[in-house]
Amino acid sequence: MRPKSHAFRSAAKDALADETLQDALKLFATGFPEKRRKAVAALPEFEALREAAVLIKDHTLAHLDRYLEQFTDRVEEAGGHVHFCRTAREARETVVAICRKQGARTVTKGKSMVGEEIALNEALEAAGITPIETDLGEYILQLAKEPPSHIIGPALHKTKDQVSDLFLEHHTPLGFDERQEEGEALVAEARQILREKYFAADVGITGANFLVAEGGSAVIVTNEGNGDLTMTCPNTHIVITSIEKMVPTLADMTVLMRLLARSATGQTMSVYTTLVSGPKRKDDLDGPENFHVVLLDGGRSALLGTEQQDLLRCIKCGACMNHCPVYGAVGGHAYGWVYPGPIGAALNPALIGLKESRHLPEASTFCGACEAVCPVKIPLPMIFRHWRNQAFEKNITPFFIRMTLKLWAFLALRPRLYRRFAAFAAWGLKKSPPPFVKGWTDARDFPKPEGRSFHAQWQKRGGS
Repeated sequence: MRPKSHAFRSAAKDALADETLQDALKLFATGFPEKRRKAVAALPEFEALREAAVLIKDHTLAHLDRYLEQFTDRVEEAGGHVHFCRTAREARETVVAICRKQGARTVTKGKSMVGEEIALNEALEAAGITPIETDLGEYILQLAKEPPSHIIGPALHKTKDQVSDLFLEHHTPLGFDERQEEGEALVAEARQILREKYFAADVGITGANFLVAEGGSAVIVTNEGNGDLTMTCPNTHIVITSIEKMVPTLADMTVLMRLLARSATGQTMSVYTTLVSGPKRKDDLDGPENFHVVLLDGGRSALLGTEQQDLLRCIKCGACMNHCPVYGAVGGHAYGWVYPGPIGAALNPALIGLKESRHLPEASTFCGACEAVCPVKIPLPMIFRHWRNQAFEKNITPFFIRMTLKLWAFLALRPRLYRRFAAFAAWGLKKSPPPFVKGWTDARDFPKPEGRSFHAQWQKRGGS
C-alpha cells in the first residue's frame, strides 16, 4: 500500500465533512467499547493477564532470534518451509514465486494486515494471478477497490446501504439481480459466491495472529471460518506475517488469546481459533500438500532495543482505535497507510519514515485512552511524544510550530515574563477564542477561561 500519511490533515478534513462516513463512525463508537467494558468486567483476572502478557512479549522480543530459529526448525521438521524477508519487496516476490511454482491462477486470501502492508494483491494481479478476499469485510473492500480502515473490522466505514449497492453492482452479472437490504441476506449472498472459490483456488494465503515457537505452529483467529477453508482446501498454504508475532509456547499463546477477543470485539473468544503446523501428513484426510511461512521484517528488527520496542508487543486487537476520539472522528483512511488509529500513529513513523507520517503522532488528544485499554500496555502517548521530539529536532515540524514552541520555551524559562503573558492570554481568551482554534470549535465548544491565570488565582489564595 502506497503511503499517503503526509496528506493526513486534508484527508481528516474531508472525513469530517463526509456525512455518510460520520454516520458509520457513530454506529461504530457505540459498539466495541461497550462490549469490551462488559467483557473485562466479567473477567476478574484481566489485569493480571495483561501483566503476564507484557512479560511474555518482552521475554520473546529479548530472545527473538532464538525463538525464530526454533520455529523454523519445527516447521521444517514437519515438511514446511520458512522464508525470511527483510523488505516488503522481498516478501511480495517470495509469495509470487511460490504461486508461480504451483502454476496458480487463483488465490484465496484470509485477512492479513501484512498482506496489505506489502501490497500483495497488486503484486499477484501483476503476475496474472487473481486474488480473492474471503473475509467478508475484505471482500467488500476488494469490490469497492478500497483499503481497510480498521484492523479487525476493515469495512467499518461502510454503511449497509453502501454494501447493498456494491453487491448489486458486482453480483448482478453472477445471477444475483435482487438488491438485498438485510444483513443476513447480504452475508448469505457473499457466502454463496465465495464457497466455490475455496475449492477452485490453487493457493490459499492467510495471516497469523500468533506464531508458536515450540511447535512451529501458525495461529489464526476468525469469526467467519473463512481462514480454515482458505488454508485447507487449496494444494498450497502460505502464511504471510511479521516476525514479532512469535510466542514461545502454547501456554503463552493462551494467555494472549484470553486478552485478544475481549479487547477487540468484546467476545470471550472468537468463533474459530485454528493452529496449523505444516503440510498434510501421510494419514491426514485433508490439508495442503505444501506449507510455507513468509516472515517479514519490514523495519521491525530496527526497533529492538530502542525506546519504541514496546510497539512490537502489539497483538493487533484494535482496542486503541476503538477508544480513540481522533479515530472516531475521522476514521481509518485519513491516516494514509495500513495501520490507522493510535497504533498507526506510533508504528507508522518507524516503518515508513517520520517525514512521510509526521502528522500522525500529532493526531492525539493525549487523553490516554489508547494506553489504558491496550491489552499489552504499550505506552502509546509516550511514543507520540518521542516522534514529536524527533520531528522537532530534525526540522520536520513546520516552521510556525517550531517558532511557537521556541517562544513558549523562552517564556517558560522566565517566570515573571511567563506570568504576565499568561495573564494577558487568559484575559484575551475570555473575550474571544483566537481564529487558529477554528478546527477545534467547529466540532466542540471552546471552554471559556475565567479570565485570570492559574498563577494569579494561586497568589490570591496565598499559595494554598
